[in-house]
Amino acid sequence: MNNYIEAAKILKQGGVIAYPTEAVFGFGCDPFNEKAVNKILSLKKRSVDKGLILIASNWNQIKDLTKLIPQDKLNIVLNSWPGPYTWIFPSSDKVPHWISGKFDSIALRVSAHPTVQNLCNAYNGPIVSTSANPENKPPARSIEEVKNYFPNELDLILGGEVDTTKQPSMIKDAVSGEVLR
Repeated sequence: MNNYIEAAKILKQGGVIAYPTEAVFGFGCDPFNEKAVNKILSLKKRSVDKGLILIASNWNQIKDLTKLIPQDKLNIVLNSWPGPYTWIFPSSDKVPHWISGKFDSIALRVSAHPTVQNLCNAYNGPIVSTSANPENKPPARSIEEVKNYFPNELDLILGGEVDTTKQPSMIKDAVSGEVLR
């Protein structure tokens, strides 16, 4: 657990980390720290307009970031979690523009990956989750690949393995159910 406590401390201080997820290594930071988010966007060479996914260990960590949706739709989402499903919700006014990008929605996932669960529990909240790679390069699936892309730019790389899932999480609209990826 000490690595998770250290990682949570780094996140709270505005740092950027890499960590294993279901399919790839991800970048993480405090989603409410604009400077930390901008560092990730700079590392990836990614436009803020695209928005970012937030990852959590449970619904309570993210529910205030969404507007209410019909209960039957919410039940479908909650029954898919924890798992490799990212859902797009209408965003609440608590979501900063550097997370939502040009959209009035937010992408959220409650992960079943043990590293993500432990990390978000230690941090006591959601974190940014975007693949640890420069835009248009293959996502990193190991610590070595993360270090090859970013030899000195990160505050911490959490050890661990990505799951056997080879594909990024499925992205669906929480209201319409439409598959977006």
